[in-house]
Amino acid sequence: MSDDVLVLAYSGCDTCKKAQKWLEARGVSFQTRPIVEQPPTVSELLLWIALSGLSVRKWLNISGQSYRALGKEKVDAASDAELVEWLAADGKLVKRPVLVTPTSVTIGFKPESYEALFPARG
Repeated sequence: MSDDVLVLAYSGCDTCKKAQKWLEARGVSFQTRPIVEQPPTVSELLLWIALSGLSVRKWLNISGQSYRALGKEKVDAASDAELVEWLAADGKLVKRPVLVTPTSVTIGFKPESYEALFPARG
């Protein structure tokens, strides 16, 4: 299964680095995709948002410059479909890291969430 693990990350993101170090320390093999250069596509987002069990609004990186540039009012007024388009157009708008497995998608990094997916062996 671990060959099917994808992490969308931003090289300047400390949280992304922590998540990748956590995975490496557990021996989980994964591929890294640069989220800014290769943001998730609309079709990926539609699938991944459903798999994450979260609303599209939870996918927004509300502490980033891209979010601030849009402004809270504009985001609040946007439809879910518009938000998906914006997320696909700007990887920095996406909360990160995004951890994709064949059966689940997790955004952000919480060690306990990762532990549930990749329990310690031995």
